[in-house]
Amino acid sequence: MPRFAANLAMMFNEHDYPHRFAAAAAAGFKGVESLFPYAESIEDTKTWLSVSELELVLINMPAGDWTNGERGLTCLPGRQGEYRDAIAKAIEYALALGCCNIHSVAGLAPEPGPERMPYEDTFRENLSWAVEQMAPLDLNLMIEPINGKRDVPGMFLQTTAQARDIMAELGKPNLRLQFDVYHVQIMEGDLVHRFEDCLPDIGHVQIANPPDRREPDEGEINYPYLFDAIDTAGYDGWIGCEYFPRAGTREGLGWGTAYGLKTE
Repeated sequence: MPRFAANLAMMFNEHDYPHRFAAAAAAGFKGVESLFPYAESIEDTKTWLSVSELELVLINMPAGDWTNGERGLTCLPGRQGEYRDAIAKAIEYALALGCCNIHSVAGLAPEPGPERMPYEDTFRENLSWAVEQMAPLDLNLMIEPINGKRDVPGMFLQTTAQARDIMAELGKPNLRLQFDVYHVQIMEGDLVHRFEDCLPDIGHVQIANPPDRREPDEGEINYPYLFDAIDTAGYDGWIGCEYFPRAGTREGLGWGTAYGLKTE
């Protein structure tokens, strides 16, 4: 049976951040994603996780100046020092909070051509450095293809094929694919076969339903079929619910009652 984690950046926004942990636990979640936990102290976050008996399954590394449009540091030439500082901060939080997965957000880059080459080189350089720091600590570095058609035009990493080519080139076992079904559907489709093909490289899964990034029961993807296919393929990791609830978070969990989630 799938194991679902609530994304606390998108879900349970009816509550202020410290109370989202308890709200997620009350709704039946056993795990959570906290994309940018750095505004809160490690000790506070540790307490919220412990009291709610939740596992923190994914964090993002600090991703640059998000407010002013940056979408990650990993590919940005000339920012390697800042990238290393961001990875060090993420490692500090991950180790203290018992989280084994860190997403290295790719960043924005030019379209393919001569101007793009420094971004390609920097992306590989930064990933190679980061996974070497993380391997002795039993931490995984995630890379996530994010669609450039709709949500983030100019994103460096946009398809699973691109991600897997880089992973194969670098050959680092703790460099893993973050398979976000929403983004993969928009960019590539053929979800079941693509998931099965990517499975050896997948370290984490996220879900939302196009076209509006809503609950799994509203949109173009047949999620009950896909969840069965994911189970059959043998994936036993976490599935992060990274969607925007159409109304109240709890009221929209009807899709998950078959998997132990609660609407009341």
